[in-house]
Amino acid sequence: MGSKKSKKQKRSFKAPKPKRRGISPVLMIFICAAIAGAGGWLFYNEFGMRTDPKPETSNGQTSDMEAVQTVSPGNFRNLPGRWIRPDGGYIIEIGNVDSNGLLEAAYFNPRPINVSEARLTFVNKEPQVFIELRDVGYPGATYTLSYLPEQDVMAGLYYQPKVGQSFEVIFVRMNP
Repeated sequence: MGSKKSKKQKRSFKAPKPKRRGISPVLMIFICAAIAGAGGWLFYNEFGMRTDPKPETSNGQTSDMEAVQTVSPGNFRNLPGRWIRPDGGYIIEIGNVDSNGLLEAAYFNPRPINVSEARLTFVNKEPQVFIELRDVGYPGATYTLSYLPEQDVMAGLYYQPKVGQSFEVIFVRMNP
């Protein structure tokens, strides 16, 4: 009998092909957070959500967003009065405004809450009311409200420092 040749072939060892690796999940999360943060910063600074004026340019002129104007009676004639927040019955009462933009303001929930600061500024030539509350349960809570003359409402943000969040709110004028 002759020798039988084995039909098995010898296999040579091949190294596995390197797998294409994508971006690690941690890096992807970091990139998404950076993009979201940059988008939020741009929105906040470019679309009137801040109350501080833009700094002057080197030649002494204000930039394209004129944030602060001289306060005159025509600039705020519709703001004085009592305003109620329909979602909770909170009331803001606005009185006189002096030439520096300081407001006489009171806040009720339903009892009086101490108003530590109240001022009128202008963002894009529109009146904006800023009110800071400092009292029990209100450790620096703030309202930043824009007056919308077409609807005769004040709308904006309420910042609650206890929870570190801002909430969109609206105040409607109360009938005298």
